[in-house]
Amino acid sequence: MINTEPNYIKIFSDIISKRFPQKLSHCQHFLQKERLSSLDIITLNSILFSESDTNNDHKSYDKESIAEILNYQKKTKMNNSEVASIFKISRNTLAIWKKTMVKK
Repeated sequence: MINTEPNYIKIFSDIISKRFPQKLSHCQHFLQKERLSSLDIITLNSILFSESDTNNDHKSYDKESIAEILNYQKKTKMNNSEVASIFKISRNTLAIWKKTMVKK
């Protein structure tokens, strides 16, 4: 089966080298990974671009990222509103994730 996922490491490497060479040290950890998770991509976006430029309409999370967010919530013993504000997602989205992940 052919991998249809974009090569985010190459994309971000090009963006950093052309537009933000001064931020290379902040992003180096992510660029050395074999594969970037959804949270890694969102973190890189927030490092490179200002918060006002980010658009939350088209964010997509894989199962690993959802599990990581839910584990973070358990570990820190935060409620849905607190976790949602940290990750900039809807608290309703977080509640739906919790319902669907518990069923599996």
